[in-house]
Amino acid sequence: MNRRCLTLAAALLAPTVSSAQPVPADLTALPAVPSGYTLKTEWGDPDLRATYTLDNINLGHIVFQRPAEFGGRVWQTDAEFAKRLEAARKSDAAYSAENTQGSKGLEAWMRAEPFARRTSMLVSPADGKLPPLKPEAEALRKAGRSSWVAGQAYDWLDDFDTWDRCITRGFPASMLPFRYNNGIRVFQAPGFVVIHFEMLGDRIIPLRQGEHWPQAVRSWMGSSLGHWEGNTLVVETTNINIGDGATHDVWRRAASPLNVATQGVPANNAIPVSAQARVVERFTRTGPGALVYELSYSDPEVFTAPWTARITWTRDDGYEFYEYACHEGNMAIRNNILATRADRRKAAASAEGADAP
Repeated sequence: MNRRCLTLAAALLAPTVSSAQPVPADLTALPAVPSGYTLKTEWGDPDLRATYTLDNINLGHIVFQRPAEFGGRVWQTDAEFAKRLEAARKSDAAYSAENTQGSKGLEAWMRAEPFARRTSMLVSPADGKLPPLKPEAEALRKAGRSSWVAGQAYDWLDDFDTWDRCITRGFPASMLPFRYNNGIRVFQAPGFVVIHFEMLGDRIIPLRQGEHWPQAVRSWMGSSLGHWEGNTLVVETTNINIGDGATHDVWRRAASPLNVATQGVPANNAIPVSAQARVVERFTRTGPGALVYELSYSDPEVFTAPWTARITWTRDDGYEFYEYACHEGNMAIRNNILATRADRRKAAASAEGADAP
């Protein structure tokens, strides 16, 4: 069903992967994204075309929400980063072509890419943590149903989310690192940018000013409109699919905006989405081997405040995509339902035995 991608190609990790600014002296400061790198397409747009991987974010243990130990710091201290480098050396030493227990070149990437010293992907709010959910949304999150919920009974398809069912990871979750299959390819044509995911789906982004779809028209990836601000692609997305059109039922059928493979995100991946959800993304190529991706998310019916994440995509032209044959051989839905029924039969038989004279 899946291909686990836990090794990094050596070419990916050359010291030229990024031309981003160095870590500032003030470890609580977040400098602006460098925008001076210029590479143009044949028709004159900034050129984002490449194959990128987000595997290094997972391998480097850069988490989504900032652990409390870092306080308000966006960056690690030298001593903290030394421990991260040591873990990377051990991972590199464990690498072999026959297994996926170690990385290849992770230390080199960390030394070359300032993002490797970040304390979290979240950069706003200032504490690096998701804003609290509103009470109704929090109640829905806790009631969310998916295969990630421990101890849950499964009776039918609506007990599983859209990732369980091989439909989508949702948006903007598809733009963020996951446990595996973290490849992203960017294609461009005059008037369009296309983003192809290694796992489940694509996005077609028209480059024009104009109106989003009518409110009643929705899709899993939403309605995206892009434009250029200098060398940065800015994309606004609305009309994200919310199931039946109301916040209160989306979690039964839609992937969360935040199913990322990092600590601090609710375990059942069931953060609700409302019709007010809006995403603004900024894509900036900072050098021949790196693209800085910034995502600002607001949903006033769900979150008490907006939040922003900023990560670096690393170019890897040698990263191979294979068919993500999710439906074929996906026995998880059937097996979970059958296991629930078997548990109930066992419990019924035990109860019957206990009641016997």
